[in-house]
Amino acid sequence: MGSSTINVTLKVWRQKNAETKGEFETYPINNVSTDMSFLEALDTVNEQLLQQGKEPIAFDHDCREGICGMCGAMVDGIAHGPDKAVTLCQTHMRSFHNGDTIVVEPWRAKAFPIIKDLVTDRSAFDKIIASGGYVSVSTGGVPDANAILIPKKDADLAMDAAACIGCGACVASCPNASAMLFVSAKISHLSHLPQGQVERKERAKRMIQTMDDLGFGNCSNHRECEAVCPKEIKLENIATMNREFASSLF
Repeated sequence: MGSSTINVTLKVWRQKNAETKGEFETYPINNVSTDMSFLEALDTVNEQLLQQGKEPIAFDHDCREGICGMCGAMVDGIAHGPDKAVTLCQTHMRSFHNGDTIVVEPWRAKAFPIIKDLVTDRSAFDKIIASGGYVSVSTGGVPDANAILIPKKDADLAMDAAACIGCGACVASCPNASAMLFVSAKISHLSHLPQGQVERKERAKRMIQTMDDLGFGNCSNHRECEAVCPKEIKLENIATMNREFASSLF
């Protein structure tokens, strides 16, 4: 069965830099294959703009396979678009209908200042990781996978939390621009592994302090973060983070 085509209109936020006032610009695109990814649709718009001698839309992307966490935008008010458990590059045009007007905006958060158009500065996440999201390990050869025995329950919980790709959808969707789902995933991941025990006492304290210093808000249990996370990171990780923080105070 062959793919179909649709005609849609993209209403895209354009902004030269953080100091410049931005605005929406409208771009109709015709005969878009429903098998196209959303980023490929943006590529199509950019090809048209370049042919017209205009500035293309700036947007983040890298692997285009839902792995790297680089891509991200609000599509009709939903982080990564209408489909669940996918990144923006995994959202396809078959999720939309012929004649739709699709509104595309960057992540909106104080801690994610706009660089240009749909590109935001998410280096705040890197600073949080640098403050405590690491382990002290000896260099040398790679140990055998079964050299350190880990209970399956702990291994499963660690792997589930480690699935976080740091895309920032949780922050963009939270009414408080909280980074707690991201931070809690990193803390939970390491707290369940023996390799993460060396820094465990101070990890949560340092990472939460850095998160607060960078201007992220607090969690108020709206669960919007969990709803849009492309890797389905669970809110239970925030409870784990809170327990880790509490234990660091004693």
